[in-house]
Amino acid sequence: QVQLVESGGGLVQAGGSLRLSCAASGSIFSINGMGWYRQAPGKQRELVAAISRGGVTNYADSVKGRFTISRDNAKNTVYLQMNSLKPEDTGVYYCNAELFISLTRRGNYWGQGTQVTVSS
Repeated sequence: QVQLVESGGGLVQAGGSLRLSCAASGSIFSINGMGWYRQAPGKQRELVAAISRGGVTNYADSVKGRFTISRDNAKNTVYLQMNSLKPEDTGVYYCNAELFISLTRRGNYWGQGTQVTVSS
């Protein structure tokens, strides 16, 4: 059983900052890519940022220069530092991880989501 548990969401004023964390636990052999997605009301879930096991990052154009993704492989944890937040960043943020539960068995896992609300 694998779990991804997010924390750090909340309500913040425009221009403020939040830091999201996501810890993976359970029967994990190794973790490849990790990332953050978000879903605004009435919209599809979209990629916000992703990071490979080696630290290569990828960002949505809308967050470049404002958000920073990082990970601690020893703790199986991924972080998202969000600065200069805008009302359009509002949504439910989901953690995602591609990981192996054995040498050959790979799966894609999601957290339960954490709400981020940015007021104007």
